[in-house]
Amino acid sequence: MKSFLSTAILLGVTSSLSAQNSNTVQINSPSSFERKEVVSIPFEKFKNHFGLRDNNFSIVDQDSKKPLVYQLEMHGETSPQNILIAVQIAPKGTLKLAVSAANQMQVKNKTFARYVPERKDDFAWENNVVAFRAYGKALEGSSEDAQGFDYWSKRTDELVIDEWYKTDDYHHDHGKGLDYYSVGQTLGVGDIALYFDNHVQYTKHYRQYKVLDNGPLRSTFKLIYEPQEIKGHGITIEKEISIDAESQLSKVSLNIYNATAALTPIVIGIAKRKETDPNTFSDKKANFFAYWEPEMKGNITGTALIFPNSRNTFIDTPTQFLWNITAKNNQTLTYYMGAAFNKAGKIQSMDAWKKYLEQASEQVQKPLTISYKK
Repeated sequence: MKSFLSTAILLGVTSSLSAQNSNTVQINSPSSFERKEVVSIPFEKFKNHFGLRDNNFSIVDQDSKKPLVYQLEMHGETSPQNILIAVQIAPKGTLKLAVSAANQMQVKNKTFARYVPERKDDFAWENNVVAFRAYGKALEGSSEDAQGFDYWSKRTDELVIDEWYKTDDYHHDHGKGLDYYSVGQTLGVGDIALYFDNHVQYTKHYRQYKVLDNGPLRSTFKLIYEPQEIKGHGITIEKEISIDAESQLSKVSLNIYNATAALTPIVIGIAKRKETDPNTFSDKKANFFAYWEPEMKGNITGTALIFPNSRNTFIDTPTQFLWNITAKNNQTLTYYMGAAFNKAGKIQSMDAWKKYLEQASEQVQKPLTISYKK
């Protein structure tokens, strides 16, 4: 895996990367494996701790004096809400971060999300390892209509959304991967549907979107669905989705408001292929599910879900794996969905996929600890 710093170019670096003051932020890992992830710190607290006068600075590893890539996360606001820092931390390790007066690093975007009006209202998002899309209004009722989240099997660290939509030839692999994943009338890679009377009730596709941040380390957006009446329930749905650099996973924060009842039964799903003995694995302790799909012309996709804090009931159907969960009004339900492509070279077996998900689940459930040192 390439380092977060592999595409960084430091501009206007002074001869010394010494900190502006002696203050540091210390990050500790509780895990027995190396962690590479994007850590989030409230920006105002960070800014006050270091006495920053503006938003142009560098963050350095105090021990190695190497600069770290960061992003000021706006989350749809006019001022930074959080600072996102790409860290690489050894097993049970500690990082001490200081601030330098050098100019901020210019970095290549590793995440991207956009509305795609030229392809029937798709909304697509990606990072340097995976790409996904959600279907929009223009696809509804057409011969191409499908229900869940789609996955693009990338095998490049380049961002491909703009290129692939422009060429309109992404169902063939020209060296960067392809879209061969079949969604159809399923929830694809981890989308949701309503579940009344023990039946899946698909909703209309999203109607509005809002991009909250767009790289370089994290892209976040909202998909907003128009109110619908289904089985006598007035339902409004909003999904906030984010993707971090390097991750195989997207985070989904779901909000459902039911005008008729305080609780709404839903299902989260993974498309299932036609096979008699699917290669799946469920870890109840780590709370994740992994599926390693059958090979198709040398291509294999792994899909997964992580449920950090939700009770669920598994339902096996002929076309998809489902998890029945109760959504509460005015309470966000968070889960992670993701995928891997064998030809990308990182995850090439079910064992490797399971190991990745075990570690990813621990990163969610045992976050890095952050302390402020003077």
